[in-house]
Amino acid sequence: MPPSHWSDEVHAELRGAGVKQIGYVPDAGHKRLIELCQGDNAMRAVPLTTEEEGIGLASGAWLGGERCVILMQSSGVGNIINVLGMVKVCRFPLVMLITMRGEKGEFNPWQVPMGEATARVLETMGVQVRQAGEAQTIAPHVRAALARAFEANGAEAVLIAQRVIGIKSFQDQTNQVGQQ
Repeated sequence: MPPSHWSDEVHAELRGAGVKQIGYVPDAGHKRLIELCQGDNAMRAVPLTTEEEGIGLASGAWLGGERCVILMQSSGVGNIINVLGMVKVCRFPLVMLITMRGEKGEFNPWQVPMGEATARVLETMGVQVRQAGEAQTIAPHVRAALARAFEANGAEAVLIAQRVIGIKSFQDQTNQVGQQ
């Protein structure tokens, strides 16, 4: 039996916590987790056109008695700053699993500023941040974030390091464009 991928472990944590809705902006770092959620009849995977829609999805899920988790990339954190105020004022649970960009080895310089600021921006807006720098730490961080968010109606984020999801290269991007 092959070793499990961190996405398999995170999916099991989401199921175990009773998460029914997964909002996501398509992201290569979350690809496997998105596919697992899409294939899970107990979950509804909802594609978003922008990250702030995920906050609305999470608040609606909470009002409807369901649990929701948002998947996004660190560059998307900049899109949700204003709407994070709603989470703080309305006190509903929000869990975000964020794949990091802009860390060591990043090929795209536009990803660096938000990558460097993600944790500080979230903490400034009242979000508890957990940093997963190794694959084996992701699921335990997710478990803790789920428990705390849904018990305390607070905002939690798990930042998944770029070295865990893999460093993209310019060559990878060129090959993807050529294959389309």
